[in-house]
Amino acid sequence: MNKIRKQRLFNVFLIICVSSLGVFFILKALNSNLDYFYTPSEVLIANIPQDKRIKIGGMVKKDSVDRNGTKVIFKITDFENTIEVHYEGVIPDLFKEGSGVVAYGKIRDKTLIAENIFAKHDENYMPPNIEISSG
Repeated sequence: MNKIRKQRLFNVFLIICVSSLGVFFILKALNSNLDYFYTPSEVLIANIPQDKRIKIGGMVKKDSVDRNGTKVIFKITDFENTIEVHYEGVIPDLFKEGSGVVAYGKIRDKTLIAENIFAKHDENYMPPNIEISSG
């Protein structure tokens, strides 16, 4: 084989290896930032590691919200199973019993220790009217 062809072949091989390594690192970084979405029924069935962050979505169960200062304990249901959620912080304004919610956190002993709570609204959501007083 010609020396120039060997050099070109080596360069092509090197470019392919470096590109493959770059794609691997990009995919690895994207995979570490994935947060999986589960329903309460799926959480009870799945074997989720305790250090894995997940999102659980469903409805806030009626008569399950217990507030103690900034600590809130409530249950999320998919009308088949429920998961208890412990959260400390400010709850969104749209959060209420019977409304949709997505909780983000880690599972410990069939309880979600939430880091963040997202209240959901339906497609007919209208923001509250703001009254501005002149004076």
